[in-house]
Amino acid sequence: MNQPGNTPRTGGQASAGLRALVVDDEPPLVKLVSSYLEREGFQVASAADGERAVELAREFDPDVIVLDLMLPGIDGIEACRRIRSFSNAYIVMLTARVEEIDRIVGLSTGADDYITKPFSPGELMARVRAMLRRPRTTRDHASPVRHVGDLEIDPGAREVRRSGEPIELTKIEFDLLDVLSAEPRVVFAREQLLERVWGADWFGDDHVVDVHIANLRAKLGDDPRAPRYVRTIRGVGYRIGDRT
Repeated sequence: MNQPGNTPRTGGQASAGLRALVVDDEPPLVKLVSSYLEREGFQVASAADGERAVELAREFDPDVIVLDLMLPGIDGIEACRRIRSFSNAYIVMLTARVEEIDRIVGLSTGADDYITKPFSPGELMARVRAMLRRPRTTRDHASPVRHVGDLEIDPGAREVRRSGEPIELTKIEFDLLDVLSAEPRVVFAREQLLERVWGADWFGDDHVVDVHIANLRAKLGDDPRAPRYVRTIRGVGYRIGDRT
């Protein structure tokens, strides 16, 4: 298995030259996932605990992180929070827990996707490839600054302010806000948001949209019972715009 600073393996597909970090305390699983990633052309590093994962994420600067929820020391949720404070890597959370709350909490830390154990390595690789095919920035950088009530959305700088105060959003949260604010008052179905933000070949759980919309609303200070910004159109989807 490659370590930071080594030359990437060759012979992969479009992932050649990219880096991946695999974080799990089960050596057989780490070996299996790493081998699949290396076949795709990734340079791979691994960690067996949360503290080391954060260190390697900073030192190795991976493009993709496969991160287990249950880890020695700090768990995957806390590791994800810390990593997301300095890294834009795509993060896939692994969990053996099936309770929906674990999935929601994991995604609220900034993970891009989750997959439950046991899983097919082929499915994991398909999800990784799908994430890499969708750009982190979804709109034209020349787009003008937009205003929704007291919200100011700058697509070029990827900045959001409410009443002049900056709001920190994850990449997916910003992309959702970007898509919605580009066409104010247009109602987007879940499937449309998945295609615009996650990509046309996304095949994960479509409720991931609801999770990230809920996180976005919380950061905007938007009450879902009386929203000022992101509104739910029952049975259809979401739109942005002041209350009417």
